[in-house]
Amino acid sequence: MIALCDVNNFYVSCERVFNPALHNRPVIVLSNNDGCAVARSNEAKRLGIKMGQPLFEIKNLVKKHAVIVLSSNYALYGDMSQRVDSIISCYSDQIENYSIDESFIRFYGFEHLDLTEHCQILRKQILQWLGLPVCVGIAPSKTLAKVANHYAKKYKGYNGVLKLDEESRIQKALHQLPVNEVWGVGRQLTQQLNMIGIFTALQLRDSDLKTMRKRFSVVLEKTIMELRGISCIDFDAEPKNKQQIICSRSFGEHITEIGLLKQAIAYHTARACVTLREQKSLARNITIVIRTSFYKDPQQKYGKSISIQLPYPTDDTSQFLQAAMLGLERIFKKGYNYKKAGIVLNDISDSRFVQTDIFTPNSNTNHQVMSIMDQINNRFGKGTLINAQQGFGKQWQMKSEIKSPAYTTSIDEVIRVFN
Repeated sequence: MIALCDVNNFYVSCERVFNPALHNRPVIVLSNNDGCAVARSNEAKRLGIKMGQPLFEIKNLVKKHAVIVLSSNYALYGDMSQRVDSIISCYSDQIENYSIDESFIRFYGFEHLDLTEHCQILRKQILQWLGLPVCVGIAPSKTLAKVANHYAKKYKGYNGVLKLDEESRIQKALHQLPVNEVWGVGRQLTQQLNMIGIFTALQLRDSDLKTMRKRFSVVLEKTIMELRGISCIDFDAEPKNKQQIICSRSFGEHITEIGLLKQAIAYHTARACVTLREQKSLARNITIVIRTSFYKDPQQKYGKSISIQLPYPTDDTSQFLQAAMLGLERIFKKGYNYKKAGIVLNDISDSRFVQTDIFTPNSNTNHQVMSIMDQINNRFGKGTLINAQQGFGKQWQMKSEIKSPAYTTSIDEVIRVFN
């Protein structure tokens, strides 16, 4: 059996753990640069605030109903996510982190246990230890576990946990579920399925397998089999190394100077190299991207990218910084208001299996320096040690004007308790 453990309204729930005044109040958390609502409390959902809705569209609604608006606090959310995973690992050693707030759990050899009760205990422990409400869906496949989780959230009678393993319960659940709510079925595919008379998940499950594969794809065939309780989607307990590492952000304000762009590119390059070293990989290619706003006058639009090939694979931040600065100077043009910049690391390989030759320089010293920097930043917090090219002012950083403190990752922002 497979379970999906999902934290309810994750970003909002994390904020409520450290600020109880947010309970029973409409709360939204905004995206980068405080642009759109990316998380909503149930109270905010009932007001009609939609996922992804721009803040400027709902300003009157926010004011009228005293909606609490917060900037995203990714350091807090990432740390709380790791704490959830730590608790889940006590209940099964086979866990796949699907997203920051969702994890698949495989219960292999748990036939002697009542899985519903087992997951109720898990749910209660996460709530008691972390203050986060979670729901769990249990089923023979990932897709059905998603369905079970959907109903566990929707109906309070399940007390946060639903197990779908009996045909009658599965049939009833799929009959009530619109086909567009099925995991992996997007808007365009929904329209195509509606055109041939498929409107519910049950109708999709009971469709002819060969016909659907021929008319659509192998992916949809797997979805149908998953709805039939046949597990077809791989369970990745060990996360795979990234074959491409992307780091980019929109700026809080427009940038015209190459100096500030260099700081932003240096920051993103350093972050990408940390990820590269964490997965014990090397890269040989870096792409630098800069662009103006999409919404500017056409004559004021400009976007350009350039790829730089390094002479040999490396994980050395200084090597990539040198290439990134060279690339930026080649594509930068004066007279434009730049809104976004980023980098992409490509041509990634496992550091254990890279073939070198007699002309490849010995990089042990640089590797040791990078390793020491990573250790210091892991121990004392990100940004304790940085490359000078990243600068110190960070005028280019995205807007985050109403962000809560880093309650769990910064000693200066930990909640203080007074007698």
